[in-house]
Amino acid sequence: MNTEKTLFEKIIDGEIPCHKIYEDNNTFAFLDISPNVKGHTLVIPKKPFKDLYDLPDVEANELINSVKKVAKVLKKNLNADGINILMNNEEPAGQVIFHAHIHVLPRFIGDNGYHGVKYEYKEGEAEEISKNILENF
Repeated sequence: MNTEKTLFEKIIDGEIPCHKIYEDNNTFAFLDISPNVKGHTLVIPKKPFKDLYDLPDVEANELINSVKKVAKVLKKNLNADGINILMNNEEPAGQVIFHAHIHVLPRFIGDNGYHGVKYEYKEGEAEEISKNILENF
């Protein structure tokens, strides 16, 4: 078992400074030190679950409730026009720190938005994927 603290545990424990946005008994939110947009905030469980797959349902619910609170406050206080909610899980998806965290990104009209890469299904591909997933859910 790895006993070394994650970067986020060190932030929670005050060993690394941060700009705290929100804290309750089980979650902690702070401004990202490398923000994509003004107000880019990370919301994390205080326990060091690796990612979404490792996160028990109770803690996942607490985390999403905190994300919702943070998103509402950021939207209001920054006068944002919208909010992106993003979670990277595993290295190929862009996860760098292996302590579950959700990005809350305030968005503004005219900031070019996040549109990502578009994917076009081949004929019959979407139906096949849907059928396979439903059969194996």
